[in-house]
Amino acid sequence: MTDQTETDSRYAWFRLCVTVLVAVIANAGMWAIIVIMPAVEAEFGASRAAASMPYTLNMIGFALGNFAIGRALDRFGVTVSLILAALGIVAGLVLAILSHSIVMLSIAQLIVGLASAVGFGPLIADISHWFVRRRGIAVALVASGNYLSGAIWPMLLAGVLASDGWRAAYTVLAVATFVGVIPLAFLLRRATSDATRDAAQLASTLKAQSSGVSPRVLAYLLGFAGISCCVAMSMPQVHIVSLCVDMGFGPVAGAEMLSLMLLGGVGSRIVSGVLADRLGGVRTLLIGSTLQCLALFLYLPAGGLISLYIVSLVFGLSQGGIVPSYALIVREYMPAKEAGARVGFVLMATIMGMALGGWMSGQIYVWTGSYEWAFINGIIWNGFNIAIMLWLLLRSTPRGPRVTSAPAPLPA
Repeated sequence: MTDQTETDSRYAWFRLCVTVLVAVIANAGMWAIIVIMPAVEAEFGASRAAASMPYTLNMIGFALGNFAIGRALDRFGVTVSLILAALGIVAGLVLAILSHSIVMLSIAQLIVGLASAVGFGPLIADISHWFVRRRGIAVALVASGNYLSGAIWPMLLAGVLASDGWRAAYTVLAVATFVGVIPLAFLLRRATSDATRDAAQLASTLKAQSSGVSPRVLAYLLGFAGISCCVAMSMPQVHIVSLCVDMGFGPVAGAEMLSLMLLGGVGSRIVSGVLADRLGGVRTLLIGSTLQCLALFLYLPAGGLISLYIVSLVFGLSQGGIVPSYALIVREYMPAKEAGARVGFVLMATIMGMALGGWMSGQIYVWTGSYEWAFINGIIWNGFNIAIMLWLLLRSTPRGPRVTSAPAPLPA
């Protein structure tokens, strides 16, 4: 099968559907901790900052897992990586169920986050090999699996959480992961041909030469940009349930706002994927980052139940395409044979930003007694991201003759 018939093929679209389903299941553990946070705070008598620590360690594990499993994907393939990760998720959830302290729960969530990462960066890197003309929408759909997971699972677990507690909800997740991810992993055993990989390698080399930025420098730059935007992104996503509890609206309203926010993010990611196929990753990311900053400003005056629902939807519609755009930039400018590790590194930085932002917002709440300054903190960090994207866009804009041949690769 040639590169022209293998990429963007009927099989590629089938593989995309399976990959999205795997992502919806594998990412469940990282969102469940947000929903159970008020219950954990009450059960262990912890402060808001302490109750945020399981989430923070969950995201640290998720960040490290994107890089570690991404490297494993480059070496062992997606099927082996998925099976081992699914077993890791189940083990972490079981440890969480047995937890009797915040410390033990935090360690369990670290394991869950580490293994759950297989459903994000590694799957995005894998599907990017199977698309060229529609890579933007393909990457966006796989990345949307993370948001679909966050939109679906909190609602499915809400009844179990209310009637039987958070440990019963985690038991449901463990069973769903084991019986769902492992069988689906065997449907993804096929790998791309040498011709497809060689064509992708040549395209990324030409693009990198045209920008004048080496893959290593670009990776560090994108890493800091990812931390900046995700510190901002984490404030509503991590603390919306706790914010609703503080305002007297209850955890159910908060879970509904989180689901609404993430469903909006799914729509945003799909639209951003279509735009990225036309505008490229850098421009698409800049648009999303600017809209996210504007949406954060809207949270400051929102004080009623209806206004919070509306702003949460607006926020989701604004920021959903940001993180997938990083993966597209990586694939446009960096070696295809290192896609798993390179995508994993940059997405690791974005998740570290989520972990840092979740903790920072909780600590700011402890210091000030409200979330107002936490939102302001997010807006400031978002400004750093916008500045970096503007610089990269100006740097990447061609000013001379177009590159027509493949020069020597830039140093890594």
